[in-house]
Amino acid sequence: MSAYKELINKINKNEFYKRWLKDAWPYITGAVLLSLFQIVTLATTKNPWGVTGAFANWGAWIYEALGGSVDKWYYFSSDGAQATLQAGFLKDPGSIRNIGIIIGALLATLLASQFKIKKIKSKKQIFAAILGGLLMGYGARIAYGCNIGALFSGISSLSLSGWIFAIGMFGGAIVGGKLLVKYFM
Repeated sequence: MSAYKELINKINKNEFYKRWLKDAWPYITGAVLLSLFQIVTLATTKNPWGVTGAFANWGAWIYEALGGSVDKWYYFSSDGAQATLQAGFLKDPGSIRNIGIIIGALLATLLASQFKIKKIKSKKQIFAAILGGLLMGYGARIAYGCNIGALFSGISSLSLSGWIFAIGMFGGAIVGGKLLVKYFM
């Protein structure tokens, strides 16, 4: 057991580990990395970076696995959407990217020793989390993207919709923050 503690102390004293894996990165580093990821995604897939479109595909694949058919649904009626669904999960760049984001976030949390399972405090918290998740998911699909697809990809492709999304997102963050403080803190 003391060898384990020695190893942990040695890792914690390692400047590289502390600076790049344990401590938070500056916002400018995140901004530069997001920009680079957007460029690489656009160059390799010929599409701007998006997140929520792949989630719609996941839902369709699950629905079809349970015996349903999405062939007649407007969202999946285009040749491109049908080709994506027929190619499958492992051939969808958005799905692979999303899995990478999920695994990367988990790995970053574990490396920074920040992983915690929090106790649910009330039924109100469960209700708010479910309602908030449903509203965010629905909003992301009707806006044709979340902050990555609608905001970053929209603005970087010189689309007016990206700037409109930014204004709406900013306003929503203000209202949401006030509701959070009023009802949950």
